Amino acid sequence: MLIYLYFCGQITLIITTMLNIHQEAERCLLCVQSPCNAACPKNLHPARGIRAVRFDDERNAYQWLTSACADCDAPCEKACIHTDFPIRIKELSKKVNELGHAPRPETLPSLEIDFCGVHCENPFFLASSAVCTDYDMIARAFDWGWGGVVYKTITSQEIKEVSPRFDESDHWNGFRNMEQLSEKPMEENFAIISRLKKNYPTKVVVASIMGQTEEEWIELAKRAEAAGADMVELNFSCPQMKLANMGSDVGQNPELVAFYTGYVKHSVNIPVIPKMTPNITHISQPAFAAYCAGADGIAAINTIKSVTLSERSKVSGKRTISGYSGRAIKPIALRHILELTTNPMLTKNHQMEVSGIGGITTWRDALDFIQLGCANVQVCTSIMQFGYRIIEDMILGLRTYMADHHIEHLRDLVGSEISSFVRPSELDRETKSFPKWNRDLCIGCGRCFIACQDAGHQAIAFDTNRKPTLIGKNCVGCHLCRLVCPQQAIESAGRIKK
Repeated sequence: MLIYLYFCGQITLIITTMLNIHQEAERCLLCVQSPCNAACPKNLHPARGIRAVRFDDERNAYQWLTSACADCDAPCEKACIHTDFPIRIKELSKKVNELGHAPRPETLPSLEIDFCGVHCENPFFLASSAVCTDYDMIARAFDWGWGGVVYKTITSQEIKEVSPRFDESDHWNGFRNMEQLSEKPMEENFAIISRLKKNYPTKVVVASIMGQTEEEWIELAKRAEAAGADMVELNFSCPQMKLANMGSDVGQNPELVAFYTGYVKHSVNIPVIPKMTPNITHISQPAFAAYCAGADGIAAINTIKSVTLSERSKVSGKRTISGYSGRAIKPIALRHILELTTNPMLTKNHQMEVSGIGGITTWRDALDFIQLGCANVQVCTSIMQFGYRIIEDMILGLRTYMADHHIEHLRDLVGSEISSFVRPSELDRETKSFPKWNRDLCIGCGRCFIACQDAGHQAIAFDTNRKPTLIGKNCVGCHLCRLVCPQQAIESAGRIKK
């Protein structure tokens, strides 16, 4: 409910709605040197607690939004620099502490896991991109807690990037970029890899490379191994290379994938991980070619070829096709991952190791990839938006999930949901599930009614009291109403025979 009061010539908005902690945390700007922290008289860290809620780690938020906030006059809210009205930190704290506390961090399971024979302290890696282009950046990421890095793709070609090179769509749910490969000289890049391995011996450093001929691929791989790289990733997938026979031009050609993978595999002793392009109908075809050539694992996916028409995306007045990333591509990435992890040709002798990439922002996103068979995940776009700090809640959230489900080893989660997927022809078509309204949550907006009327089966009535009711004889159980409900007030009532 929204109440407007008129005081001294001004209209004041008093918000009396039931607080949705996730929607409230979404409003937070996630400031640097957060004013709310500085204003806290008890030296708590409300900004850290809000960030925990923002990244689906709400059960651990109590560590920073403590019960002590209940007796405070909330100077943190007065210090909030939000563009409309302050984050309701005191109310957030109350709701967080009502959720029940997660187990203490020191009691949580470890996230250690081996990937392609290389031990990783956790499965979270920086993806080869703008988020890992020099030593200082990667060192800072390691200090935050990232388990490894796939260093931005190294090539012997001269790389000149465009300006501007980024454009967003739908508030960062989709993000288009025209980044190519590392602009640094090849020697400098390998020196950085060597320095990283010297100073962070327990972290995993993967060298992403891209050549144009077999000689270039072999030279780059050998130099990566000599620099101390733990693995080498073969970039067969960049969608915006200015030169032919590079990037996704290779990844769409199984013969070239096998050719270059085989040459590299026979030139080095470290694991070789080809990176697949999603700009193809069947990703398993080039993946199988890589498998036959001796690849130790597969990385998937790279960005999706796309077009945006924003004025801000023009380069000297011109536009081009480039790569799309962010949360919007996650379902597409998962589809490709499932194709890889369920292809019998890729699992015939042993389960091919997979590194999952595409739209990972929270630990829940990472869990989806892990449960579909990824022993490792790579993150890029969400770091561009929120910074390396998101790793804290990725680690804490996933460890808490494992504790809640009595899972001791991360490897036990890898592929745990694959068996739940079947062909469309195998789905149950003899029963249906009716929707059921939670009247305590329903606010009577009528979104379910409109959706069912104009895009469904006219199975919802809407009375003068603004209460939706089901017309059972018309309902086919499509659950469009549940999907559009802004209050999540509709759930399943169970299955019955048609």
